[in-house]
Amino acid sequence: MRPKKVILCVDDNEQDLSVLSFMLVTNGYRVMPAVTGDEALGIFVKTPVDLVLADFAMPQMNGAQLVRRLKQIAAHVPMILLGDPQSMGGDIHAADALLAKKNCSPLELLEKIKIMSARKRGPRKGAHRVAPVVEELAAVS
Repeated sequence: MRPKKVILCVDDNEQDLSVLSFMLVTNGYRVMPAVTGDEALGIFVKTPVDLVLADFAMPQMNGAQLVRRLKQIAAHVPMILLGDPQSMGGDIHAADALLAKKNCSPLELLEKIKIMSARKRGPRKGAHRVAPVVEELAAVS
């Protein structure tokens, strides 16, 4: 049996967080919930995470600020930001994807999570690196 993908879900609205967590757990994901950006940072540092799903509109540290800080720690982890595009304005963010929280259906969200969490980062197991091949060619010439 393949291990479950771990998703860090961050939302200051506990009801929305609960609904989102339930939806993800029933679809085979392991969820690490966080209500604040600081709590999410603590979880992210201690627990290997496959994907981050963060709400944009949060007090103290909004989703874009959180994503920027998380990307400084581990840039390879895919991150999805949920929110109202008008409220985000021209805020530059480091998220890999943006989804409109109110207009996004659960199926669209699950499909985006499936695609983003399935991305392979770095070389596959057993794949040969290019550097040894280049060294072998140099030795032959």
